[in-house]
Amino acid sequence: MTQPPDIIHKPALRSQNPDYIPVELLRAMLLMVVCSIAVVGAAVTSGREKAAIPEAAAVVREKWIILEGLSAQAVIVRNTDGSVLLDLPHGGFVTVIQSGIFTERRKHGVDQTLPVRIVEYANRRLVAEDPETGWSAELYAFGGDNKAAFERLLDTK
Repeated sequence: MTQPPDIIHKPALRSQNPDYIPVELLRAMLLMVVCSIAVVGAAVTSGREKAAIPEAAAVVREKWIILEGLSAQAVIVRNTDGSVLLDLPHGGFVTVIQSGIFTERRKHGVDQTLPVRIVEYANRRLVAEDPETGWSAELYAFGGDNKAAFERLLDTK
């Protein structure tokens, strides 16, 4: 009687460990990091002109306001004399900007009650600027509804 041939088992191509990351993928990720650092390094050392910097333009309108956060949603917008301009229980995007300014001022140890500047430029940019920390947000970049919230602030007396 003939014996059946011994079956040779080849190792599996894929590891049975679900947390295993293939070596080829790790090498590709490392290559991507190295290439990214090389491109950024070349751009910095070549003296290449910076991109995506808005062009200077004349100020069309501006308003100095104080943003006072009350909770995760509520914000009071005050004039620089302290009078209430708007009391927003659900401030939406205004609350987001107030929170950003609050965080930056806390990092720099700046008084939270100092006013910020909302500026509309001739090139249609709308910007919230904090002169105390240098922080700013290009409000027009967050969509029409969010930009409109600050345009309404500029319009209120």
